[in-house]
Parts: sequence; structure tokens; C-alpha cells
Amino acid sequence: MMINAGIDTTFATLDWCMTELVRNPEVMKKVKDELRIVAHGEDLISEELLGKLSYLKVFIKEVIRLHPAGPLLLPRESLQECKIQGYNIPKQTRLVINAWAFGRDESYWEAPEQFKPERFFDCTVDHKGKYFHYIPFGFGRRICPGMNFSMAIIEIALANLLHRFDWSLPGGITIEDMKMDEGGEIISFRKQKLELVPTASKVN
Repeated sequence: MMINAGIDTTFATLDWCMTELVRNPEVMKKVKDELRIVAHGEDLISEELLGKLSYLKVFIKEVIRLHPAGPLLLPRESLQECKIQGYNIPKQTRLVINAWAFGRDESYWEAPEQFKPERFFDCTVDHKGKYFHYIPFGFGRRICPGMNFSMAIIEIALANLLHRFDWSLPGGITIEDMKMDEGGEIISFRKQKLELVPTASKVN
């Protein structure tokens, strides 16, 4: 079950990544320009090169801020009665944490609905559960055990998809036609199927 969940969440994240790239062509250009420089004419982006792809990394961070694959984290249960920000929490209360809402909270994020990968160049926030306004993989003992593996898969897959191909919408479809509605009960998928046209790009 955990393996299936990891596959589904990784696929959902890649789907949202490609969606945001097509919706933000200036961002796609920056990612592809970085890939071209780092690849030095190589056909494939290897794992060893991932550490040099700083813009790709902040792009993925921004995608999972707006589109966490698991918008509602695993439920917790309070061990004792407590009070949080004025709310009384009885003992054995089941608590569900809305990671999706945290990622769009204007108390923590400037212009939270705006897609802006550069915001992560200016802050130390990461996805490893240290900052409660950015917890796409959860936090504490119940943080996603496949977090590091998932991020590595997303980075290497996305890097090579963008390095080897140019991507565009099918003829007659514009960016304005793309609907961003989310579906799924546990995992956040695009409600509308994403269709893109790949064209082989020159890597040299």
C-alpha cells in the first residue's frame, strides 16, 4: 500500500509540475536554460548533476507548496487535553492537518496564489518538516518515509523530460483553457487530464 501511495503521489506531483511549466512559459525557459548550461551537451541529466540545478529545485518546491500531493496529512490524536491558540482540544481528539491551506496562508507567504519559484531563493524554508507553514511531506515521526527518494525521482525525471523535449499544448488550446481544479480524496490529482505535445529538442 505504501509503495502504491508513493507511486501515485510522485505521478501527481510530476503532473502538477508539467502543468505549471506550461502555464508559466517564462519559468519553463529558466529551467531549460539551466539544464542546457549544466548538461554541457550531454544527452541525459545524470544524478550527479542534480545538485547544480538550483532553479529546478526551487521550481519543484513552489509546485509542492501550491499542490501538495497529500493535501491532508495523516490524522493525529491528542494524548491529553490541551489548548491551542484559544481552542480547547479534548483528550483523544482526532486532528487532521491541512497542508494545502498552510501553503497558501498569506500570514506566511507573500502573494501566496502567485506562482513564483524565486521566493525560495530568499528563504531557508525546506520541505523536511521543520517549518509548519510548509509541510508537503508531513512532519515529526509520521513524516513521509519516502520523502528523499520521491524528491530525487521527481528531479531526475523532470530534468530529463525538459532537457530532451520541448512541451506545448495541443493545437487550438490556450493557457486560459487549462483548468486547475483538483480531484481525488487522499491524493491531489488534476481533475482535468493534462495533454501536452512533446517535440525533440536539441541538446547540443
